Amino acid sequence: MASLVSSPFTLPNSKVEHLSSISQKHYFLHSFLPKKTNPTFSKSPKKFQCNAIGNGLFTQTTQEVRRIVPENLKGLTTVKIVYVVLEAQYQSALTAAVQTLNKNGEFASFEVVGYLVEELRDENAYKTFCKDLEDANIFIGSLIFVEELALKVKSAVEKERDRLNAVLVFPSMPEVMRLNKLGSFSMSQLGQSKSPFFQLFKKKKSSAGFSDQMLKLVRTLPKVLKYLPSDKAQDARLYILSLQFWLGGSPDNLVNFLKMVSGSYVPALKGVKMDYSDPVLYLDSGIWHPLAPCMYDDVKEYLNWYATRRDANEKLKSSNAPVIGLVLQRSHIVTGDESHYVAVIMELEARGAKVIPIFAGGLDFSGPVERYFIDPITKKPFVNSVVSLTGFALVGGPARQDHPRAIEALMKLDVPYIVALPLVFQTTEEWLNSTLGLHPIQVALQVALPELDGGMEPIVFSGRDPRTGKSHALHKRVEQLCTRAIKWGDLKRKSKAEKKLAITVFSFPPDKGNVGTAAYLNVFASIYSVLKDLKKDGYNVEGLPETSAELIEEVIHDKEAQFSSPNLNVAYKMNVREYQKLTPYATALEENWGKAPGNLNSDGENLLVYGKQYGNVFIGVQPTFGYEGDPMRLLFSKSASPHHGFAAYYSFVEKIFKADAVLHFGTHGSLEFMPGKQVGMSDACFPDSLIGNIPNIYYYAANNPSEATIAKRRSYANTISYLTPPAENAGLYKGLKQLSELIASYQSLKDSGRGPQIVSSIISTARQCNLDKDVDLPDEGQEIDAKERDLVVGKVYSKIMEIESRLLPCGLHIIGEPPTAMEAVATLVNIAALDRAEDDISSLPSILAATVGRNIEEIYRGNDNGVLRDVELLRQITEASRGATSAFVERSTNSKGQVVDNSDKLTSLLGFGINEPWIQYLSNTQFYRADREKLRVLFQFLGECLKLIVANNEVGSLKQALEGKYVEPGPGGDPIRNPKVLPTGKNIHALDPQSIPTTAALQSAKIVVERLLERQKVDNGGKYPETVALVLWGTDNIKTYGESLAQVMWMIGVRPVADTLGRVNRVEPVSLEELGRPRVDVVVNCSGVFRDLFINQMNLLDRGIKMVAELDEPEDQNFVRKHALEQAKTLGIDVREAATRVFSNASGSYSSNINLAVENSSWNDEKQLQDMYLSRKSFAFDCDAPGVGMMEKRKVFEMALSTADATFQNLDSSEISLTDVSHYFDSDPTNLVQNLRKDGKKPSAYIADTTTANAQVRTLSETVRLDARTKLLNPKWYEGMLSTGYEGVREIEKRLTNTVGWSATSGQVDNWVYEEANTTFIKDEEMLNRLMNTNPNSFRKLLQTFLEANGRGYWDTSEENIEKLKQLYSEVEDKIEGIDR
Repeated sequence: MASLVSSPFTLPNSKVEHLSSISQKHYFLHSFLPKKTNPTFSKSPKKFQCNAIGNGLFTQTTQEVRRIVPENLKGLTTVKIVYVVLEAQYQSALTAAVQTLNKNGEFASFEVVGYLVEELRDENAYKTFCKDLEDANIFIGSLIFVEELALKVKSAVEKERDRLNAVLVFPSMPEVMRLNKLGSFSMSQLGQSKSPFFQLFKKKKSSAGFSDQMLKLVRTLPKVLKYLPSDKAQDARLYILSLQFWLGGSPDNLVNFLKMVSGSYVPALKGVKMDYSDPVLYLDSGIWHPLAPCMYDDVKEYLNWYATRRDANEKLKSSNAPVIGLVLQRSHIVTGDESHYVAVIMELEARGAKVIPIFAGGLDFSGPVERYFIDPITKKPFVNSVVSLTGFALVGGPARQDHPRAIEALMKLDVPYIVALPLVFQTTEEWLNSTLGLHPIQVALQVALPELDGGMEPIVFSGRDPRTGKSHALHKRVEQLCTRAIKWGDLKRKSKAEKKLAITVFSFPPDKGNVGTAAYLNVFASIYSVLKDLKKDGYNVEGLPETSAELIEEVIHDKEAQFSSPNLNVAYKMNVREYQKLTPYATALEENWGKAPGNLNSDGENLLVYGKQYGNVFIGVQPTFGYEGDPMRLLFSKSASPHHGFAAYYSFVEKIFKADAVLHFGTHGSLEFMPGKQVGMSDACFPDSLIGNIPNIYYYAANNPSEATIAKRRSYANTISYLTPPAENAGLYKGLKQLSELIASYQSLKDSGRGPQIVSSIISTARQCNLDKDVDLPDEGQEIDAKERDLVVGKVYSKIMEIESRLLPCGLHIIGEPPTAMEAVATLVNIAALDRAEDDISSLPSILAATVGRNIEEIYRGNDNGVLRDVELLRQITEASRGATSAFVERSTNSKGQVVDNSDKLTSLLGFGINEPWIQYLSNTQFYRADREKLRVLFQFLGECLKLIVANNEVGSLKQALEGKYVEPGPGGDPIRNPKVLPTGKNIHALDPQSIPTTAALQSAKIVVERLLERQKVDNGGKYPETVALVLWGTDNIKTYGESLAQVMWMIGVRPVADTLGRVNRVEPVSLEELGRPRVDVVVNCSGVFRDLFINQMNLLDRGIKMVAELDEPEDQNFVRKHALEQAKTLGIDVREAATRVFSNASGSYSSNINLAVENSSWNDEKQLQDMYLSRKSFAFDCDAPGVGMMEKRKVFEMALSTADATFQNLDSSEISLTDVSHYFDSDPTNLVQNLRKDGKKPSAYIADTTTANAQVRTLSETVRLDARTKLLNPKWYEGMLSTGYEGVREIEKRLTNTVGWSATSGQVDNWVYEEANTTFIKDEEMLNRLMNTNPNSFRKLLQTFLEANGRGYWDTSEENIEKLKQLYSEVEDKIEGIDR
């Protein structure tokens, strides 16, 4: 059905295979397979169909399961209590307490109703809550930290506060804490008063110490307050006692708590004597074991008890048993809601591991971790790995975190740190039925925050019973968690010589020339360098060849076949029976792929595992998705399951090779993008099934934190960052170089008679270099005056300086080989080009501009407008920046080019004014009067950055991970914007999703939006665009702290509002007066990765857009409303639904697949690509029903796109540009919008480039030309790539393929780009032979891409060019097949 032949062009001699397409069925495996219900929750016979039932929220439980109405037969006073809590562990203890009180029924009868804070999202639940408060006596709240819900609680309780007899709020957001009132005790002054109580809530350093200080206060204050006479002191004392009772949480404590509060504050009980006992105090922190006679405060005592246990077998008591540390929440233990903890302890012991379970009452676990897990004498850990079952960050829980303090404690401990998750906001069935998996608020609090501590493996281990609210273990998940914790611990216990490592490389798109693909990485040279290091370190790497080139040969060629065999080396043949025995989920794959073995990675009888073993190291090739060559499958809106060959690979690694760890080598494979829940996998999610029990270590590019985070969450990876190659300036070559020489001579001779003559040479050379598309050039021979001559030269000059100074990563990085100091110069120059106001560091260009009395922003503007004087000045500033930085670097390195790490050298440089190398350099330029102090501060900072750039810990961190140690976490992102990304070799994390967009990001976003709208007005006859279609990427928003997110907000005219803890969970409209223009409508396409990482922000955007659509404003000033009203009328739906604008893929699916179709040439025409985009990207997020996940809303999507006047994307770092990766064109809807628009007009396409301090908005075609000139056609770039050999040829081919992708989705690629590429790589005989001999497979693909560009009508060229390409294709085909003619 789908074959290459059906494309409109054919390849000579190509051996066409019909690509598999067994699936004409248009439905896909539902993420969750029917499976036997777990006995723990099989009580309820009713099955939920899916999460969309009920209110469309995340939780369908209601307060009614927590309501107790007494049968008050004795006519006693009724006390009504309403409580709101974050988690349900208090439900059973409170229920038991109230039942006890009512049974004894002496003084009063108690009515109680409880709400989980999350339930208050539901309008009906909220109404009932307000109604319940109307006749309540006492309100209790605890751990209310979600702003929108905190505000709901506040407004409801505030109305009743004066009437209520008592309001008790335990640690929550300040807004809610201020509601507290107990007699004369109140916290309404919270945050202003000087009393010690309120100092606790002050922001900054104490962060998590808050709860610890609170606990100390709770311990000591009642004793002190008891002797103070005033009522005020007694009321304060009772508040503290209440807190003690509450933290003590057991039914007994809660009985006494309710007696005390109602006896003291309910007027009807004033004269009644209600005796209550003091709180039973439990240890604040200690060690707890369900079978131990007591809680222990001393680890030695606990271990003594452990050694004498009668119920434990000898294996468990042996000194060789693995030891796992557990971190528990005290509230679960004291309230008796600990069955899920018991299950984990029992499972670990059943698997032969000793357990040290510690708990803490506050929110700071760093002290207990150091106290109980580390031997005070030897300073060595007692445990081999640690699992936190709290789900919270180590320090600060859901409130304010202190990550540096957590990291410090974990570095001392130095063992793998796993943070598992109890379900907090959902019941078990809600989670099982949800395609999203975990509730977004839980993802923000309990997945994103622990990652900042270096926590990994967010495995859901316990669920919640909807009736009792009690936690119960999910047995399958507990097994997975415990096995993995022990496996990580084993890495600490096994010797290096016996450890087995499976290194996994990727091949994408599937072609032998692509084995070992990874972003910016020379994969085989890196593997070779890592293996040499491991061998030296005592690992068994027997038979490792002499060079990395031989390593490639051995993995890529099957030695038994003839030398140039087309097959990869087969490491193992797995017959079907063995495959089925080792792969329990094999039958689940049959719906998509038929019976095993299938025809991928198989010889018809066996499944083939490709790779090569060296001693205890296996280097294997991960199979691909399998559907990339099949146009029918690429159209499906949900992605297919892995195929049998893919599953067989991981079964081999885990069960036959028996790997102790797998190392995924480079960014990135397909394991973590397989179907399943977004976060919080169940056993039916494919990433979870595939990775099985193997510890997963993953080398990831430091500048890609978003996809690294997907790998952490979905494939349980410990991600270790590697550096991208050192950047260099693109420089000038051929005609561009000639132009710059002509411009230099024009500047010195412009006032002589030769001026006009030189200008006409400049104009004709610029035409030869195809610059006429970018600059308006006068016709040849046209007379122009001196002023116009200057302007023409200025514009051409500005364009070639833009090309010259563009940063490119040169070559590919090799792990363990940091750049030399001189290679780091271009990166440092760019770090120096940014103002860093928060650190009081001025940028070098602004310091130099000030020296000549100018403002750098003005110079940037003048340069962009082609003002010759400014273009020249900017070039001088740039040159002076480079010179001063080089002079500095030369002085801080030794003769070998290594950075000398002696601060004395820096201090001496920084100490002697005149001798400072940058001052010496600048003294010979016009900038000799630059501000010394500012320069000194800047170069001190650059000195720090230089050390970080050349530091090398990539192999060191891998060894730490392999030895079962803790890998220090660090942010991922762009080292130029955020040098904290360095040094590499850290466990990459993203950021707290609730912290974006920041104020700075909003400022930058405003500038870009205004420039975009100005540019569009110029191109659109002075009219504002009514709609802009744009893309939100995960990585961009992490690097820029939410700039593109803020751009969307500014287009529609809303601004983010941060709460008291600095988290952004709300937006408010900006008035039209302040905006000064109409609100622009948007269609937001979120990448699958953005959807997974920032679902809270999608919620925020959707709320913002719907809020704007409902504003009562004139339609010509509010295009969101205008279009929503039109669409609501046409589709017969309400305005809110018609204002749906936030789209992405279905949960668990990624990308529009256009990239796969283009890379594998498996598409017929552009309409097919557009259908893929519509079918895969039309899933909407709805803030009114967030629990439903992504819902298909294709009609609204098409109508919204049909109003777009412009499409828009952001480029945010110099390393990744439009043709470097296929994601950008994969998300480009330019041609699609033209087809959907009623007038058939092509929308303008823009790209914002914020990679330098001088942010630009260019058209898409300008950006593609800039990219081609600086990369594909630039000798500096392609020679840098070719110097890496085999991988370099593939990089060149990839850029050309991505250029064809842009032709296909936008039609914005000029013919000359293909023509010049053909001249560079094909017409040059020497170049052609280099490519053919270095990597014949990728060279064949390059030829195929040229022929395809011509066949599809994107490149018009001479007949002889095409003939030559066809002839070469047939030659290289024969060479690959090994036929000598």
